[in-house]
Amino acid sequence: MKISTILGTRPEIIKMSPVIRECEKQNVEYFILHTGQHYSYTLDKIFFNDLELPAARYNLDVGSGTHAEETGKMLMGIEKILREEKPDIVLVEGDTNTVLAGALAAAKLHIKVGHVEAGLRSHDRTMPEEINRVLADHVSDFLFAPTAKAKENLLNEGISENKISVTGNTIVDAVYQNLEIARRKADALTKLNLSTKEYFLVTAHRQENVDAKDRLKGILDGLILVYHTFNIPIIYPIHPRTKKRINEFGLEVPKGVELIEPLGFFEFLQLEANAKLVLTDSGGVQEETCILNVPCVTLRDNTERPETLEVGSNVLAGANQDKILEGVTLMLSKKRNWKNPFGDGKSGSRIIKILEGER
Repeated sequence: MKISTILGTRPEIIKMSPVIRECEKQNVEYFILHTGQHYSYTLDKIFFNDLELPAARYNLDVGSGTHAEETGKMLMGIEKILREEKPDIVLVEGDTNTVLAGALAAAKLHIKVGHVEAGLRSHDRTMPEEINRVLADHVSDFLFAPTAKAKENLLNEGISENKISVTGNTIVDAVYQNLEIARRKADALTKLNLSTKEYFLVTAHRQENVDAKDRLKGILDGLILVYHTFNIPIIYPIHPRTKKRINEFGLEVPKGVELIEPLGFFEFLQLEANAKLVLTDSGGVQEETCILNVPCVTLRDNTERPETLEVGSNVLAGANQDKILEGVTLMLSKKRNWKNPFGDGKSGSRIIKILEGER
């Protein structure tokens, strides 16, 4: 069996890291194809090194562009490499344009496709990620659903049950494995002069939030209320795109909110694990906070991680200032004793075991 692991963004690298490590451990033949969707591969080399992962064999360096530009460039580049390498299985993870391009290119070459984190649904087709998830699932041969709810979504769309395996989510493996590495390589709290459980952490970068002036203003106004109410520092590693939009819209960063440069994964993981509460629009951060037993307020109107709402680790607040304050107040009153619904940290080994059955 020969596996092609296709990825293109840092969240994909993180979530695929347990599968890659398992391939190394089991001596499975594989190679990594990096599309360079968000960053140049040169920058991501540091990320691979930090995570102690082998380098990608191929990189396409497609860079950012419109959805059509990104997907088209990736399709051409991926198809060429798959024709040369002739893998038995292509693995993709998540909901990016890389996932869509990788799954489509493989399916059209009659190469089997495995979708890691299959079956997530926000039920909001205005989100480009939702389109990518649905299309990737429907051309996949192996659907690695993280939870029973994700499996149910797939069955409801008519996907055959014999293609679906509930494996847990590789983010659990990644958090456990990478926290160990982080302890050796980073000391974010000392660097930022922070104390455990004495700060809030914010991430907001999604297109629907930062490209809409009213929503971005609502989030910033919400942070003002949160700071005035709790008088706790709010740390915001800000994406360049968000910073640019704040300036373009003539908005002000509230007092008490400390903007910092984007962090490396290990530093961010440490800040996340030690925060009093996290406010985010990231799907991955919703999962990570749930696993780390850190309360989360999600700055969105819906989520493809409903399990976090059900276990009580997370609440939806949208971009409304009053709802943001309500969400923070509610989550701070809760005990951090919810059960992680995403698995036991052995998802990577389960995925490889299922694929090994194809030999």
